[in-house]
Amino acid sequence: MTTLGTPLSPSALRVMLLGAGELGKEVLIALQRLGVETIAVDRYENAPGQQVAHHARTITMSDPDQLRALIETEKPDLVVPEIEAIATPVLEALEAAGVVKVIPTARATRLTMDREGIRRLAAETLGLPTSPYQFCNALDELQAAIDNGIGYPCIVKPVMSSSGKGQSRIDNPSDVQKAWDYAMAGGRVSHGRVIVEGFIDFDYEITLLTVRARSADGTITTHFCEPIGHRQEAGDYVESWQPQPMSPAALERAQHIALTVTQNLGGQGLFGVELFVKGDQVWFSEVSPRPHDTGLVTLATQWQSEFELHARAILGLPVNTALRSPGASAVIYGGMDAAGVVFEGVDQALAVPQTDIRLFGKPESFVKRRMGVALAYDTQIDTARERARLAASRVTVKKG
Repeated sequence: MTTLGTPLSPSALRVMLLGAGELGKEVLIALQRLGVETIAVDRYENAPGQQVAHHARTITMSDPDQLRALIETEKPDLVVPEIEAIATPVLEALEAAGVVKVIPTARATRLTMDREGIRRLAAETLGLPTSPYQFCNALDELQAAIDNGIGYPCIVKPVMSSSGKGQSRIDNPSDVQKAWDYAMAGGRVSHGRVIVEGFIDFDYEITLLTVRARSADGTITTHFCEPIGHRQEAGDYVESWQPQPMSPAALERAQHIALTVTQNLGGQGLFGVELFVKGDQVWFSEVSPRPHDTGLVTLATQWQSEFELHARAILGLPVNTALRSPGASAVIYGGMDAAGVVFEGVDQALAVPQTDIRLFGKPESFVKRRMGVALAYDTQIDTARERARLAASRVTVKKG
């Protein structure tokens, strides 16, 4: 039986989030609704999640000494990683010593925080279908990998990055140097290593939100949300919708892949499993052991959003992945480099029928930084997508 205490009292259940962006912010809100005391950690002051948490802490999470000192000082019951740039060996050591429980597990965090660990697990250990790939430590290794099997077109990504940062497509030899330089600049932690993937001619790509939660009898059961379709530009999600229509065979294969990889990773919580689909064929791409940016659409589509599902699962509570309504999301970008921006047109955006807006509260805007998201629901996916895009287009960002 799960026992929940009272925040800011000796009985409190304390949860620390490592990463307090827009996704972490929603997880923190979901945890607080269940009476959890929250600690939001990020690399910069006034991150979105720090604005709503009980406690805000700012450290370099990839620094082992800083991370260990913070966890030992705060003594959280659970540590929930929300970004990639974390000193995962510290989490493994503290978990092994019984100091803290890591969500879903310290091992899962280590394997999924860089593309090499999770790709080798999926393809080489579990035998799941993936694109052809190689890992490279230098520009000449990248060129050799392309020339000796990967071919053109191909995709290059830093082994550790998020939201498409450092990712690019190579169509011919003249693109290789530029792609390498872009990957080096875009990685969360600079260690000069990339993955190059052969291009899969897929029909569409999905995120299959997969939840490992405790059942009434105490066993861990796997639950699936309806598949989320999404469109990306330069590896960064621009819009998403749920549900993505799929053939029964493709959906069954997608769920099998997601079940296989998340069972191996273990623990409790929500996983965002990214997959490529062509007809009835499905290929594994990546997995995140936490809510996924494309899953922001669930704020409009599900009875329990991906953030509520994650909060409930990590606390050992029952979950409900049922769809409430088809819907869509569209990103609101900053469009400029400035601090303390203001948003205009929110009233006009909300005048679009069956829509909602989330502004993340990021203290600084960049041209391609996500500053908010428009949400829409409708019985017809196409209508929901049109409304989400329209609402997003009506919000303008200006200097404060």
